[in-house]
This record gives sequence, structure tokens and C-alpha cells, in this order.
Amino acid sequence: MRKASFFRRYLILHFLSLVLLPVMLLVLVFGVSPSSDQSDLDTANRLGSVPVLIGLVMAVFILLSGVFFYRLRGQLIQLQQAMRFPEDGSWIPEPVPERASGRHEVDQLASSFNRMIRQLRDSRLREQEEEALRKRWIANLSHDLRTPLTALRGHASRLRKEPLGPEGIASLAAADRTITQIDELMEELLSYTLLTSGKYPYEPTSTDVPSLVRASLASWYPVFEDAGFEIDIEIPDDRTFSWDIDPGWMMRVLDNLLQNVLRHAREGRYIGIAVDVDQERIRIKDRGPGMDHLSANRGAGIGLEMAKLMLAEMKLRIQWDDQPIGTTLWIEKAK
Repeated sequence: MRKASFFRRYLILHFLSLVLLPVMLLVLVFGVSPSSDQSDLDTANRLGSVPVLIGLVMAVFILLSGVFFYRLRGQLIQLQQAMRFPEDGSWIPEPVPERASGRHEVDQLASSFNRMIRQLRDSRLREQEEEALRKRWIANLSHDLRTPLTALRGHASRLRKEPLGPEGIASLAAADRTITQIDELMEELLSYTLLTSGKYPYEPTSTDVPSLVRASLASWYPVFEDAGFEIDIEIPDDRTFSWDIDPGWMMRVLDNLLQNVLRHAREGRYIGIAVDVDQERIRIKDRGPGMDHLSANRGAGIGLEMAKLMLAEMKLRIQWDDQPIGTTLWIEKAK
């Protein structure tokens, strides 16, 4: 047989207390006595005891209310504390203690809360296992594809030494570009997997930002020049500022962003790189069709996602103004 809930018992006791009080008063006041004189005396005595009876009933009423609300408050505070986000940064709270004999509504709420926590933990564990399996699969795939790509590159290099017609030379150049793109994509996939799994080496140090941007442009300048780009560089020589970042990570971010300009904004034939010392930020500008335009070389966007993750880890952020006549990117400290 199911036990009555605590709320129901509380209401029944309070109802009985409120009903018994007027009944007892009526019995005391209008009770039957053997004689009129004696009746008047008894009535007077009973009326005198009415305040005592009222005080007794009110005391019982207050006591029951105090016990009820004290127990209710304690359990609700436990639930409130359990529902807070843990201090260790995890988003799943700890279960609350359950009473073996708990049958009332707050106990049932605590039990339901604990079932939800167990389901969330099981779901989180499965998600982590699937994520780890996916990352291992991508890392292994990226590694395994390098061997056939290296062999294909070797065959392409051997074919260059053979006498070929114009169509053969063009086809060989196209094949070489495709191999290079696949190799870069595999490198991005592997780096992205290592980065999201926390295995990408990160060594922050105080870095001169204008000098780092110059070093990056030194390797990219001839590439843009060969592609026919107008190159606009604004880096002050007499002023500088530093960020506490990993220079290798920042070079990788710049490489990814400049590579995107070369791939997707080639038709604009313009690249502008500036370092704003006053606002401590880097600006990259192009005159391409915009980030929403589907270019022929559009990929999966791994390079940009890697740049965002790396910048966030270095306490930096990237913002952009995307227009049909070009895109402007800013790299600055996160606020």
C-alpha cells in the first residue's frame, strides 16, 4: 500500500486542527449541566479555559508548520546546491542524497533529478568515446594517405622529365596542383584533430607582433607577386607592441588566412596587410567576392576554424567585415 505523501498528511492535520477548534469550543460552551446554577458556574469556567484551548491548538498548528517547512527547506536547499554548476568547470552537477524511505513530492523530485544526472553522464561518456574514436580515425587516415600521395608526387616528378605535348604538360600541372591541395587538406585535418584533442604543442612567449607579421609576409610576398596581386603593406618600423602568444601558432594562423585570400579572393588581385600599433591589432584585406561566395577552390573551412581555435587559446579573437567587394579581417585581443 502506498504511503500518503508528506504534503497530504500536513494538510490533513491542519484541517483537523481547524475543525476541532470550533467543535471543542461549542462543547465547552454549550455542554449540558444538571442544574442551572451549576450550569452557569461550569459555563463560566469553560469560557475561562477557552483562551488556553485556543493557545494550545495554535501552538500545535505552529509546531506542525515549523516542522513541515524546516524539512521542506532543507531538502530544497540540497536541490538548489546540487543544481549549481560544479566548480571544476564541468556542466553536469552531482547527484543529491536520496532517502530510502522517501515518499513525498520533494523526495520524488530528488529521485527524478538523479535519474536525469545519470542519463546525462551516460550520454556524455558515449559522446566522448565517439569523439575520441573519430579523432583517432581522422589522424590515422591523414597519416595513411600521405604514402600514396608521396608516390603520386614521385610519378608526377618523373613524368616532367619525359617529352610531353602542351596538353600533357597542362594535365601534369593540374595533377600536381590537386596532389598539393589534398596534401594540404590532410595536414589541416591532422592539425585540427590534434588541436581539438589538446595535443597540439602550445608554448606562449612575449612576441613582437610587427616583426612576426613581417616574417610571415617574407614567405608569402613572392607567392602573391607571382599570382599578380597588388600588395599593400603598412607595418611601422619605429613603433611596436607585443602579445603573450605562441609564435608558431600565430604564424600558422596567418598562413591559413593568407592562403584563404590566395584561394578564394584571387579574382580581386589585391591583398592588404596592416599592423595598427595604437589599437594593437592586425588587419588583412582583400577585394574578392566575399566569404559567402562559392569559389572554385572552396574547401571545408578547416583552415578558418583552426585559426579561430588557435586565436581563442591565445586570448585573441578574429572579426571581419564581409562585403561583395571584399573582406576585411582584424585580429586583436579578446575583451
